[in-house]
Amino acid sequence: MTTIGILGAGEVGSQIARAAVASGYEIVIANSRGPETLAGLVAELGSSARAAHAAEAAAAGDFAVVAVPLKPVNDMPVEELAGKIVLDTNNYMTWRDGHFPVVDSGAKTVHELRQEQLPTSKVAKAFTHIQAPSLLRTARPAGDPARRALSVSSDHPEAVDLVTRLYDQFGFDTVDNSPLSESWRTAPGQPAWVSHARQNREELALNLRRAKPVITA
Repeated sequence: MTTIGILGAGEVGSQIARAAVASGYEIVIANSRGPETLAGLVAELGSSARAAHAAEAAAAGDFAVVAVPLKPVNDMPVEELAGKIVLDTNNYMTWRDGHFPVVDSGAKTVHELRQEQLPTSKVAKAFTHIQAPSLLRTARPAGDPARRALSVSSDHPEAVDLVTRLYDQFGFDTVDNSPLSESWRTAPGQPAWVSHARQNREELALNLRRAKPVITA
């Protein structure tokens, strides 16, 4: 049984946990307030889930999901995530995160910064342009004409392959938007982000091509 360590139990982390449990995964989930505060979510998820502190959740996962904003100084467990694929669900929101000059200038994406903070992990940007509450609601089986697509960006092909399999299990097609330096194409305000999960594979690919860099510094 594959175990996913989920770091962050807000709207995004909890919805990914629900989808993962429904797809047959084991879940170890953490937040910043301690595992005892996740009793209700774990009870809802059932016997396939347990709560832990962040380092324990990272160590327990065969791969991990980071569902918290990037901080200027890394607050993720580097050693426990070493060698693992890490799905970064973060969107850069200056009203929440403040300004990262290197991102504002277009020199790097926020996901490249996450990769730098986790140098021995294999970071993939995933689940960033779907509203978390619609993750289960909009899922469709393969071949369904209403099936939607999500993008993935990574510098590591094995991370792209894992996200592609996970998306398929969750009920979505995949468009590869690699490497991480291209991940700005699904940033807030870009066509792919505005359309959220209302786009199929062809529409998402078109929206990725329509993206325009936004330089704010």
